[in-house]
Amino acid sequence: MFPHSKLRLRETQVGALVMHQALVTTKLRVPRTRPTLVARPRLREALAIGEGRSLTLVSAPAGFGKTTLLAEWLGDRSGDERPAAWFSLDEGDNDPARFLTYLTITLQKIEGGIGEAILASLRSPELPPVESVVGALVNELADVPGEITVVLDDYHLIDSEPVHEATAFLLEHLPENAHLVISGRTDPPLPLPKLRARDQIVELRATDLRFTPEEATAFLNNVMGLDLSAGDVAALEEVTEGWVAALQLAALSMRDRGDVLGFVESFSGSNRHVLDFLAEEVLERQPEGVREFLLTTSVLGRMTAPLCDALTGRVGGQEMLEKLERENLFVVPLDDERRWYRYHHLFADFLRGRLTRERPGLVGELHLRASGWYEDNGLIAEAIGHAFSTSDHEHAARLVEKGIKETWRRGEFPTVLRWLEALPTEAKRRRPRLLPAHALALTLTGRPDDVESLLKEAERAAETAGGDRRFLLGFASAVRSWRARLRGDAHEAVDLARQALSLLPAEDLPQRNLAAICLGDALRITGDLTAASEAFAEAVEIGRTVGHAYGTLTAMVGQARVQAERGRLREADEAFRRALRFVTEQGVGLLPAAGLAHLGMGALLYERNYLDEAERELKEGVDLAERAREVSNLVWGYVSLSRAKWARGDEEGALEVAREAERVARASGADLEVAIAGAWMVRLRVAGGGLAEAAALEQVRTMDRTTSARLLHARGQHGEALRLLEEPREAAEATGRTGELIEILALQSLALWSKNERERAVDTLTRALLLAAPEGYVRTFVDEGAAMGDLLSATLETRQRNASGAANQIPARYLAKLLAAIAQDAASPAADGGAAEPLSTRELEVLALVAAGESNAGIAGRLFVSTSTVKTHINNLYRKLEARSRTQAVARAREMRLL
Repeated sequence: MFPHSKLRLRETQVGALVMHQALVTTKLRVPRTRPTLVARPRLREALAIGEGRSLTLVSAPAGFGKTTLLAEWLGDRSGDERPAAWFSLDEGDNDPARFLTYLTITLQKIEGGIGEAILASLRSPELPPVESVVGALVNELADVPGEITVVLDDYHLIDSEPVHEATAFLLEHLPENAHLVISGRTDPPLPLPKLRARDQIVELRATDLRFTPEEATAFLNNVMGLDLSAGDVAALEEVTEGWVAALQLAALSMRDRGDVLGFVESFSGSNRHVLDFLAEEVLERQPEGVREFLLTTSVLGRMTAPLCDALTGRVGGQEMLEKLERENLFVVPLDDERRWYRYHHLFADFLRGRLTRERPGLVGELHLRASGWYEDNGLIAEAIGHAFSTSDHEHAARLVEKGIKETWRRGEFPTVLRWLEALPTEAKRRRPRLLPAHALALTLTGRPDDVESLLKEAERAAETAGGDRRFLLGFASAVRSWRARLRGDAHEAVDLARQALSLLPAEDLPQRNLAAICLGDALRITGDLTAASEAFAEAVEIGRTVGHAYGTLTAMVGQARVQAERGRLREADEAFRRALRFVTEQGVGLLPAAGLAHLGMGALLYERNYLDEAERELKEGVDLAERAREVSNLVWGYVSLSRAKWARGDEEGALEVAREAERVARASGADLEVAIAGAWMVRLRVAGGGLAEAAALEQVRTMDRTTSARLLHARGQHGEALRLLEEPREAAEATGRTGELIEILALQSLALWSKNERERAVDTLTRALLLAAPEGYVRTFVDEGAAMGDLLSATLETRQRNASGAANQIPARYLAKLLAAIAQDAASPAADGGAAEPLSTRELEVLALVAAGESNAGIAGRLFVSTSTVKTHINNLYRKLEARSRTQAVARAREMRLL
């Protein structure tokens, strides 16, 4: 690991560390500045003002001195008590995992112990969600004593939406002691208007960064050592419009020129033309050895002497780099030890263009040399980047196959997919293990329709693959199984997963873990819950054996969901808690897979009517799952969160989340999830009184029988609803889906109640309640609304009349809890019928037990409170209901529809 207090290490330490972590430490160092710079107090004052805002934005075209200004500013304030963290971005940082890793590491320069847990999770197989990582950083930054500054330089190189989201989240939640500085060539896609409206941004743009005539004079004459007249300076300043890079190029061109006036007079044209002209002037005036070095090393994004020597085939790279720095030939030192450098971006672009025109055949060879050096030094990602700049696809494919395992382990799925898509199909054919890996990357990132051609290629390769035959065929079957699951064909998914397990060699544990998870999930959907539990147990064992936290946790959550569908909420509770403990023990709390444990626990808390806690768990689960973008988990999370919002009275929020569930499901083409999201939307519309809207939804969706029956019941077609529910009831009984059976029985009882078949209704509900009571079901009944309250009251009366009947086996306390929850859901000023105060949840439970004929002592025993406490509750009931006796209180409660 990096030391906590600083990032300066000896060269050997840096090399070993970089090889282990694949990090370039020079990206996290403030660039060195020259001692002879032009004083720009106006800009420093603006930067000082920005420290009191959330964001300072330095946005201008290339060559306006953005990095130099910020480095000089930080250097001037290095002695004060406000530390700064620096992060120089490059194109590789578009990978969210890479960006978040570098951001966390650079923040450790401010506070040694910050972000250790975050770094551990970022090394896990799946990318943690951006909001969770940045949220954790924000929390830790808020605890840092004193004020801090974080600089993101060259932000224009970022085009990744997840990275932009990370930065926006950081800005939105930045603690008061922190200040963010962003520098780049274009305005970043961040909420800048909001920051302007809040006066939380200071902006420096090209008009601010341009040299004034006085600054141009100081730069050209004092820094660059020229002796220009005021007129010459004014002419150059006017033509360049204060563009620092152009002025620097002009100064280099004039150093040994006798006819300065003629040069100044001929110096004209647009900025791009000026740059081309001056760059050629600079390059052509260099000695042959310098010119050769510049062109040969131009393919490098960063340079160090050994790497430069590998490209040039000579020694002396360090001396040459220091010479270029001394002579202002557009090299920027990246560390204090003068080990790593880079060219000015514009100068590098020019050099690469010249190299391509003069010696096009050399470009690929130089990239191969760079790739080899990076591979030898353990920097596989950089090696792959250079390999892709050559025509040697075999070399690139070999490196990708070498680097893909570690990249998967770090959770850098966008990087894996980018590598695999960049490889020609022929290169993947020669390394056929890359074919199903590419298909899996596509499937996991939401593109399952694009995988079939790759899988067929893998199968053709298996015919001549020798020892890899079973691996390729098994891996392909596992990917197809998951794709079939996404498309809603669970039976095909079962067959394909079993085929995968029969084919995959015993030593290929990661692929066997995947196949076992596919099998368990598909069996759960088909209703074979016993077999599903066994498959998930096998996946857990494999995952633990191979140390695959993501696969282990996914299987553990699958097991818990099986218990929930069996109606065994207590066992599901313990299983979800085991999964959450595993998250803590393994330090993977920021992984998207951890979101599954939160989703499961949230759904369980919701069913038991702990709404606040449920919404918190579900929100956290959704936030995590959104990063994985697995449609089945997202729809599960969105629907569950929508239910919680609806139950808590947030109808607008519930509809918004439900629409997102539908959008995600339809965008993926996952048929089963489309049906799940659509069924919940119909129920929402029915609950909100929108029967016409619900009917319209029915016309454009294929609904399950339970949802269709619910809609028929809402329309008053109770007999048709009862007939439609018979088949799913029988199926639920046959497959042991007790949770689903309880819901169907509850809905059947309501339909019978509405048909005025009261006795059958009570008998049917009693059966549901006897199944539900031991496990603590609440919302399955409460969500049915006021009609269920009436039916529960009738069940209470039946229980009082017939001491030996089935209803008498239902615990009175359980009935009281359900009635209290329904009354609480329906509570409003109108429902209270003018009562001075609303009844509390406990008072509603006492009221239900009073209505059931329980004595004070009996109520105390059932609620586990003292008799005096019961008397207090009953006195409160009398006062609030304006009653003088138990009989009056019950009658008054029935008038108010509290019973």
